[in-house]
Amino acid sequence: MAQPTDPAAPDPTSAVQPVPAVPPPGRPLSAGVALLAVAVAVVNLTVGAVLTTVALTGHVLGAWPSPEPLSPGLLGAAMLGTAPALFALARAGTWQEARTLVLPLAVVLAGLFAVSLANAHRLYIADGGPVVSVLFSLGWLFTLGLLCVAAAVCLAGQLRTRSGPPAPRTHPLPGWAKPPLAVLGSAWLGIGTGLLVRPGFWAGFVPWHTNRVDAQALGVWALALGVGVLGSLAEDDLDRSRPALLSLPGTALAMAVVLAVRASHVDWASGPGLSLTAMVAGLLAAGASGHALVRGAAGGEATGRAG
Repeated sequence: MAQPTDPAAPDPTSAVQPVPAVPPPGRPLSAGVALLAVAVAVVNLTVGAVLTTVALTGHVLGAWPSPEPLSPGLLGAAMLGTAPALFALARAGTWQEARTLVLPLAVVLAGLFAVSLANAHRLYIADGGPVVSVLFSLGWLFTLGLLCVAAAVCLAGQLRTRSGPPAPRTHPLPGWAKPPLAVLGSAWLGIGTGLLVRPGFWAGFVPWHTNRVDAQALGVWALALGVGVLGSLAEDDLDRSRPALLSLPGTALAMAVVLAVRASHVDWASGPGLSLTAMVAGLLAAGASGHALVRGAAGGEATGRAG
């Protein structure tokens, strides 16, 4: 005989439906992109330190012959200046915080590799030269190719990472900062595009002696700086631009040291010389003011007032 059921007892056939987990706002930064940033930072520290030190002593070292130590020295200075920002990028939580520096990084890797391949007949490994220069040229080409493949794989994996709801902008840029950033980013983007696409013409606007490969390599870095500055302007958020803000003063200071040591080889009285001074100073001012705004916003949150 069936036993009567207790109406107060829970029904064993009814199951509690699990509530779907809501992902945090934004797209999480993939481990691949974080590892790529660390790898490039290590390469930038080592290669950048070598190029900068050799240039400061008045000698030339690079993957191709250069008429003046200043060009490879500035390439090394740009590598050194961005290394701390790349280490900081690896600690970012979301893709939105990292992309203002990852996109310029992709421009540098792809651009330098393309310039090296397009001028392969001018490299030491093809044209011959001192043993150290030939080995450096071989390592330069191999490392760039490897990092380009790694960047393509990591960025593809990043795009496939599951994204949460749109992350809000917490600290928008003040209105007074946007016009100077637009001018600064457009200046670096314009000169970089010119040097990369038409080096024979735009190399004449470089206030020291350069050849075709030097002009294109410098153009790649100038283009990446423009992309980074304009990307930060498009993000319109100080928190999302922290790694990019860290790279600006470091790059400006490293470039200023090289330019100061080799000052006698630069035509400072010319229009390009004055423009270069203003553009490097603009990088330093943008980075310093950005850090001041970030500290002000953090102080405002701590005290409950607007930063």
